[in-house]
Amino acid sequence: MGKPVADLMIPADVHVRQKHLPRQIPAGCAACSNRRPGWFCSLGSAVLADLELATSTISLPAQASLFTQGEDARCLYLICSGYLKLTAGRPDDRQMIVRVAGPGSMLGLYAVLSHGVYEVSAESLTTAQLRPVERDRFLSFLRSHKEAQMRAVQCICQEYRFALQDACRIALSETVATRLGRLLLELAHQIGEHTPGGEYRFPLLLTHEEMASMTCTTRETVTRTLGQFRKAGWISIEDSMVTVHQPEKLQMLM
Repeated sequence: MGKPVADLMIPADVHVRQKHLPRQIPAGCAACSNRRPGWFCSLGSAVLADLELATSTISLPAQASLFTQGEDARCLYLICSGYLKLTAGRPDDRQMIVRVAGPGSMLGLYAVLSHGVYEVSAESLTTAQLRPVERDRFLSFLRSHKEAQMRAVQCICQEYRFALQDACRIALSETVATRLGRLLLELAHQIGEHTPGGEYRFPLLLTHEEMASMTCTTRETVTRTLGQFRKAGWISIEDSMVTVHQPEKLQMLM
């Protein structure tokens, strides 16, 4: 669980994670260079202006807790920059990493729409900038804008797809190589960028131990399997960045 913001000390290794983060966004969403088609914040200019009126901007240091599983969902959060990990489990027991969320992600949408509680905990992996939206203000915003309603539905569908990917990675993958290959491709699509040459690049934000927990194996096996992928030329890892050179090879493992 992340440390309280007031008591937080950022360790040296966290600064390595900052190198390849998207730029901090300008004050206005319309001028943000991080926006991408399909993200909730990629709305029409008039709708986006109303969304900005309903939000503020907060900064979160690395390794800080944003919200905890089981808490009443009074806000949802749009990630403008930085990365957070979402985990599920009991506080004093084993935690399962559900996924890594990056710029453009909306956290707490289902919980807010259902007037429920957060189903996962969110902790920052890097420094992050977010826009919180209080539940009542967000619901009022949705009632006023059909475009935003459709975008919210798309975001819920995306969350379903992520959950299905998790289930398939764990239940339908017989080998560690297959599970790890699935995970790398999921991270590439969720937080990476697709280069003109057909490669994917994304920041290495998870430790081998964390990747092991997401692929039901050991840290040593993850290290060994990544080494095999690198030796085969399928991926490379340099300066805290993963490049998937041959995604089709990882796809063939499935």
